[in-house]
Amino acid sequence: MLTTGATVIAGLLGVALILMGVRAFTTPQGAAGFGIPTTQADDPSIWPWLRVKGLREIGCGFFIFVLMLVATPSVLGWYVLTLAAIPAGDAVIVLRSGGPKAVAYGVHSATAAVMVATSVGLLV
Repeated sequence: MLTTGATVIAGLLGVALILMGVRAFTTPQGAAGFGIPTTQADDPSIWPWLRVKGLREIGCGFFIFVLMLVATPSVLGWYVLTLAAIPAGDAVIVLRSGGPKAVAYGVHSATAAVMVATSVGLLV
């Protein structure tokens, strides 16, 4: 039962990643709100970098679904655990860039924690 719930959460993480990635293409100025000071969010010269970030998120999200279809829960768990390094790293980047601590901890660190907890549920 724990594995089933963790699989559902992994699927929700996949959907969230894909939606965040798509947002970087559809409304790049809104996608800039991931915690880096957004004084240049309306500057189109930063948008290609946001699209790189978006493409990374879309790819990671789709890979979750691929693993849900073809792999065991433990393989999915190891992937989600490894993937948790991205929001943890994003939190560090936000903090080192002088971004808001609330975003670093409340968004990125919380996401990493959910991903770690989800992976534990898939690995048991």
